[in-house]
Amino acid sequence: MILNGSEIIMECLLEQGVDTVFGYPGGAILNVYDELYRYSDRIRHILTSHEQGASHAADGYARATGKVGVCFATSGPGATNLVTGIATAYMDSIPMVAITANVGISLLGKDSFQEIDIAGVTMPVTKYSTLVKRVEDLAPALRRAFRLAKCGRPGPVLVDITKDVTAAKTEFIPQKPEPVKPVCRDMKEEDILQAAELIRSAKKPMIFAGGGVIAAEASEELREFAARLDAPVTLSLMGQGAFDESDPAYTGMLGMHGTKATNLGVTACDLLIGIGVRFSDRCTGNTKTFAKNAKIIHIDVDSAEINKNVRADSAVVGDVKLILQRLNQMVEQQSHPAWKKYVGELKERYPARYRKDVLTGPAVVEAIDRLTPDDTIVVTDVGQHQMWAAQYYTYHEPRTYLSSGGLGTMGYGMGAAIGAQTAFPERTIINITGDGCFRMNLNELATVARNELPIVTVVLNNHVLGMVRQWQTLFYGQRYSNTILKDQVDFVKVAEGFGVRGYHVETLEEAEAALKEALASRKPAVIDCWIGEDDKVFPMVAPNASLEDCFGEEDIQGKNQQQQ
Repeated sequence: MILNGSEIIMECLLEQGVDTVFGYPGGAILNVYDELYRYSDRIRHILTSHEQGASHAADGYARATGKVGVCFATSGPGATNLVTGIATAYMDSIPMVAITANVGISLLGKDSFQEIDIAGVTMPVTKYSTLVKRVEDLAPALRRAFRLAKCGRPGPVLVDITKDVTAAKTEFIPQKPEPVKPVCRDMKEEDILQAAELIRSAKKPMIFAGGGVIAAEASEELREFAARLDAPVTLSLMGQGAFDESDPAYTGMLGMHGTKATNLGVTACDLLIGIGVRFSDRCTGNTKTFAKNAKIIHIDVDSAEINKNVRADSAVVGDVKLILQRLNQMVEQQSHPAWKKYVGELKERYPARYRKDVLTGPAVVEAIDRLTPDDTIVVTDVGQHQMWAAQYYTYHEPRTYLSSGGLGTMGYGMGAAIGAQTAFPERTIINITGDGCFRMNLNELATVARNELPIVTVVLNNHVLGMVRQWQTLFYGQRYSNTILKDQVDFVKVAEGFGVRGYHVETLEEAEAALKEALASRKPAVIDCWIGEDDKVFPMVAPNASLEDCFGEEDIQGKNQQQQ
């Protein structure tokens, strides 16, 4: 059949099972939006307040569902406004297809109005980016984009289309999407045998799992693997929910703000099995002393990650789910009671601590944990609240903690919450943010209100840029340069101005009452929780320090007393 370019875009989206698109229209993409009007009964479009919100929403949709998130933007500033969201998805391996429109072919390369080489701009932060200048190439380009976004290590792809192509016509032949097969071309039997032998000989094994387990849909295999190895389990920030955190084997998060039990456990173990992790600097601390007593097995789909940050004694490259299935078949039941007892004693000796006499971030997060169902999706921005949400909320399932890990994008949360709530309208979505992050994309409250999305946004408001101030306190001599936000902004009035219910709370009792009311209403809400400006995230590992040197507030107080 003969279709124009805009119709081809719609048909390709339907081929790929896309039911929701997030975006913002403009001149160059008008043909596409005109066609979208005709397809509105089959493809839902969520109009965001800003293109960055659209890219974060597509990201949140993808993280929550495991499907490819899709966003639209017009040329020039519309396209460049997507870049932060695309980079966020790239750093965390999130499948996304960004479709942008550009000026007509005759205007390319002439600095025309709203012209930008967005394919070139995004090349470093996409798996693939391309400019389509012939309508005959459009369907193949879109089909390739979806395949690349999903295959192997997932990630974002950008397809830029000239306005001529969105109007030109050509023959369109429908196709079923090519099945995305697990990557196993680099998975070698000898590597699996070597890993299995290291596992059998270990006396103190520990499992470190990350976002790659979630991407591979391998949480059940991880649970079986941990039970078979009789080993404690720690998770990266991106791995939250990959392993049921109510399981006694779970020791907490690893790294800069990981638990003392985990950091000391990794230092003491004789075998560390990294599964779907990057061994990023925030997890390892000083790589020279990281897991210094252990041999390291690294299991990952991306061969480029092997030996990039931490030297592995054994590596298996391939689909994490297939590799874990093979190891579960191969490795006999292990037993490490003394090691498990030691790690359990570390958990008892170093529990999470925070002040109980005032409202704090941890207290609010624990209240959210108590008052929400197990399948709640928690979305965060970046900073202290992000760490508290990882430390004090119990995640039972994968795809229930959505946060910008690699790029650390402030302003991510609101858009991502929109994506998650759109994907799962009946589930509870909590957006935990800080006052600094909330300011960056609070314009998306208009999107939340217009679409009647029952997202509950909890602002842990300390009137400062909390994490930056924490570093200034600990490492910069308390020189608080441009981190104080004590102004006249009233978030309750801001929320009400957007048509969203606002709550101001200063005690835990007020916070719990507001949470109960907001959750019961199933309407959008903003809960502004005032906490102390000097509240800190502990435990902590100083930059480039060893994990075993993690410290808490009690360690600082003890050191100060010794100095006095």
